[in-house]
Amino acid sequence: MTQVQFGQAVPDFALPSSTGEDVRLRDYRGRKVIVYFYPKDMTTSCTQEACDFRDAYPRFEEAGAVVLGISPDPVKSHLKFIGKHELPFVLLSDPEHQVAELFGVWQEKSMYGRKYMGIVRSTFLIDEEGKLAKEWRGIRVKGHIADVLASASQQ
Repeated sequence: MTQVQFGQAVPDFALPSSTGEDVRLRDYRGRKVIVYFYPKDMTTSCTQEACDFRDAYPRFEEAGAVVLGISPDPVKSHLKFIGKHELPFVLLSDPEHQVAELFGVWQEKSMYGRKYMGIVRSTFLIDEEGKLAKEWRGIRVKGHIADVLASASQQ
């Protein structure tokens, strides 16, 4: 599958979600979609990022945007994460990292000299027509949500 490109239509995908049903990208046609990829539920940076999206969620809704978080974690883990941090948005499970590969965020990483494959924290804004409007790759959590919100509000 070809990696998504800026300005191009994002191919439809379906993943199991924290709602108990598969969620398809096409379900959100006509709305802006914020897709953010994060490595793992309940870790420090991932929790901060999720809580930042949670705290800004009413403003994303005002901007006409829906937020979808994606990680390789199973739905059961997502449900605990949502419950513990009262997350108001859907989390999707991508254990085979197919969607992560579609967005080019499943990459080789290195920690303490050990190389492994994992999610590179990234966020994507998809416009109402399903085209990739903006991307933030390899981000740092601090201040990131404000940038995403500003872009979603301008679209």
